[in-house]
Amino acid sequence: MNPSAKPPMMIGRVAKLAKVGVDTVRFYERRGLLPAAARSASGYRQYSAETIDRLRFIRRAKALGFSLEEVATLLDLQDSGGDKAAVKAITTRKLQQIEAKIADLSRMQAVLQTLHQDCSGAGDLCGCPIIDALTGADASDLPEANT
Repeated sequence: MNPSAKPPMMIGRVAKLAKVGVDTVRFYERRGLLPAAARSASGYRQYSAETIDRLRFIRRAKALGFSLEEVATLLDLQDSGGDKAAVKAITTRKLQQIEAKIADLSRMQAVLQTLHQDCSGAGDLCGCPIIDALTGADASDLPEANT
């Protein structure tokens, strides 16, 4: 055994160091984002220190909006020595998706601001511009919901 090699860690320790839940570690392992953990003689999962780095990578990628499928692709590229062009293409698509979401949110904000300003906030609901817009009396200006 290599004297500089760190001993394997139990799932709780790995989760704590990576700042994720134990169930998250198990989930990522089932999804193939983490290599299957070795097992002790008593059946406990044993993880290497590299697992923590991989979990941090996944957590950071998720925080930037990458889907698990995109994270898996990025990890595959990293593991196989892929090229920067592939990583940049994934990031370009993600940026386009984020820009589209921002545009949708801006439209929603503008409509809600107008409805909010048009509503006096006093009296009964009869003639409330917010309720009327949601009821569909003139819903042509409202953004479509993504269901």
